[in-house]
Amino acid sequence: MTAFLLRLSASLLLLFAPGLAVAAPTCSPATLDRIAPGAVRAPAGWAGERPLPLLLLLHGSTATGAAMLRDSGLGATADRHGFLLAYPDGGIPAKSGFVWNIPGVPTVEGAIPGPEARDDVAFLTGLAGRLVATGCVDPARVYVTGLSGGGRMASWLGCVAANRFAAIAPVVGLRAGQPLASDPDRPDPASCTPSRPISVIAFAGDRDPVNPIAGGGASYWRYSMHAAEQRWAAINGCTAAPTVRWVASGVYEEGYAACRDGTEVTARISVGADHRWVADNDALWQALSRHRH
Repeated sequence: MTAFLLRLSASLLLLFAPGLAVAAPTCSPATLDRIAPGAVRAPAGWAGERPLPLLLLLHGSTATGAAMLRDSGLGATADRHGFLLAYPDGGIPAKSGFVWNIPGVPTVEGAIPGPEARDDVAFLTGLAGRLVATGCVDPARVYVTGLSGGGRMASWLGCVAANRFAAIAPVVGLRAGQPLASDPDRPDPASCTPSRPISVIAFAGDRDPVNPIAGGGASYWRYSMHAAEQRWAAINGCTAAPTVRWVASGVYEEGYAACRDGTEVTARISVGADHRWVADNDALWQALSRHRH
């Protein structure tokens, strides 16, 4: 019995000795690729030694995630600032790419997705959750951005999945819910009721003919970008008067401050820019990374 106890004691000492404990699960770029094959990118030089922020990058309508990664230039930004990028495809095939399923909202092809279409809210929140579960992602720093239809999808995630994302950054696609049926020049407050305040950092061009900042356009658009900003400011309980300032040559910023829980609502408008990726990527990341959830 004494010999057995000695052996047991020695085993316990080895098990709990500093440096000899069972190692915690580790992650790597390969771990992430198993979750989202060909749709996730780690910054250069990272080998899984620490959790990183995650930015979901959503392509525009009829495009692909891979094309969005290339055209946005966010890969180089991720390398500079050290964050992960996930760039999945939308759930509905369209032309040479895909579109996103925003419930009750027609796609660029004019049809409202049917019940057979993939639930892209569940898909994207599930993807973020699986990536967080690897231990590779800091769960307090998960963000989403997107271009055009991807920006509208990012806006919708702000409405219905604020518990998952720390902030959203729509590019030429800021919305605050569906247009009000009785007055489509205003957003319907009942269609966007986040579970908590969430920061909104938007980018647009003042010559955008597809999603015009002054409103109008397709049935999924209608109300102005300014109306969307005001609605998000109301959602976030922003009490300070809106401000306008020039932040760069040809770029001005509309901002709402003194918002609940340290959130913000800002929109950067590029003068003369049309329907394209108009975001200053470093400014986009600096704004997003101020926020935690």
